[in-house]
Amino acid sequence: MSVYDRLKSLSIELPPVSAPAAAYVPFVISGNLVFLSGHIAKRDGKPWVGQLGRDIDTATGKQAARCVAIDLLGTLHAAVGDLNRVERIVKLMSLVNSTADFTEQHLVTNGCSELLGAVFGDNGAHARSAFGVAQIPMGACVEIELIAQTRPVC
Repeated sequence: MSVYDRLKSLSIELPPVSAPAAAYVPFVISGNLVFLSGHIAKRDGKPWVGQLGRDIDTATGKQAARCVAIDLLGTLHAAVGDLNRVERIVKLMSLVNSTADFTEQHLVTNGCSELLGAVFGDNGAHARSAFGVAQIPMGACVEIELIAQTRPVC
């Protein structure tokens, strides 16, 4: 089954690339690696604002991380032209806007990791870091960046 068939079965439509909010580009390609800049969680097209452990629970944070994964997929598609060229999701780095006593950043980040696994199968298994931070730009609850490896264009 192709990546696009999996996306369709999950009722996911790829969004367009969001315009950067500062002085950076959405992605950089170096050899067969694609580095995606951090994407913040959005709801209804606006930053999904809140802090885990204060006004957002783990399950809701996991939904926010899943939404980030969909945005990352849209940017990855724009970067490589065909998601079937993705050989492997290599690494995620997740920042979770959380209180000092919140310790479930890894469970929040699973929202992104699980979706990438559903879309790419074994090629979606990746290394990962999940950090709790005091704040994320625009007050967003989650920000995730991604590194992917691609097959060469023939």
